[in-house]
Amino acid sequence: MPDKCRILAVNPGSTSTKIALFDDYDEVFSININHESETLDALGAIQDQLEYRRDIIEKTVTDKGYSLSEIDVFVGRGGGLLPSVGGTYKVTELLVDHASKGMPGQHPAQLASQICKQFADKYGKQAFVVNPPDVDEFEDVARVCGLKGVYRESHIHALNQKEIAIRYCKERGLKYDEVNLVICHLGGGISVTAHKKGRMIDSNDIIRGSGPMTPTRAGDVAYAKVIDLAYSGEYTKKQLIDRLNKNGGLTDIFGTADAREVKKMGEQGNRHAKIVYDGMIYQNAKYAGAMAVALKGKVDAIILTGGMANDTYFTDMMKDYLSWIAEVVVSPGEFELEALGAGALRVIRGEEVALEYTGVSVWNGFGE
Repeated sequence: MPDKCRILAVNPGSTSTKIALFDDYDEVFSININHESETLDALGAIQDQLEYRRDIIEKTVTDKGYSLSEIDVFVGRGGGLLPSVGGTYKVTELLVDHASKGMPGQHPAQLASQICKQFADKYGKQAFVVNPPDVDEFEDVARVCGLKGVYRESHIHALNQKEIAIRYCKERGLKYDEVNLVICHLGGGISVTAHKKGRMIDSNDIIRGSGPMTPTRAGDVAYAKVIDLAYSGEYTKKQLIDRLNKNGGLTDIFGTADAREVKKMGEQGNRHAKIVYDGMIYQNAKYAGAMAVALKGKVDAIILTGGMANDTYFTDMMKDYLSWIAEVVVSPGEFELEALGAGALRVIRGEEVALEYTGVSVWNGFGE
């Protein structure tokens, strides 16, 4: 292995593909490749975008003055897999097969492992995915729901949550599998998660819709009111789901997903905007408190991350609500590309053992 390991990280999203080149932990470059919606629509299904996204990644790397043949490791976001424990996974034929099918549903993240595998095979290198969206480490009690055959599911910002936890522990000389943390990922979507000795044992559901309101999600709403909306005749199924989980929250109330704009409205005297913004913070704090209960009050730290963690008003209010439980640490921003590179590097350095995707869900019901 060379003195420094050159790693290409790939993170496909709905309308863009983020990539970054690293030499060990040092970023060489990162770029967000935007895709025209017309181009993606013309390609059809997400899986049909594979060659287009793969080729544009290779061209972008070449335009930056680098060659894919110089890269030692390709690492992707992952996705399209059955529920699995967290960690860094070797990209195998089985993993690629399940990703191509989008086992839990279609999402652009499923393209990452396939693109990395094609690059790795072409140049004789290694390919990994790190803490994919399909990570499920819930304890059984966290899955219980009051409807027969319906269960709470693990849909979390797993990649960034795990990275923040690992960074926190590294800075303090701790081991992730020996501490208890509550981590609040505060972005357009929000996940508030209990980390118990290296496992994410409970959280709200960022896909199906539960938890605090966010800039784009309604969060918890009394189900009878949702049923009333569903039967009002005003919505198709997709329209209502989009209102709740894509265009909800601040977007639905104020027409913007920019929390800074809503905060500014409140500062300029809009009482409603201030109440809603404060209410969003309040709801996040309540969920963080609930995750502390999941950890039986044994919490080493509460960590605030994501874009809204840059707002000191938001984080100071969270501290007011939560500092009696544990130290509240602010680590703003998102580190998904860095997390991909770091996960691959830990395996290459022998600090972590690469996992093999089994194709068997970690949970298949209670056997009832």
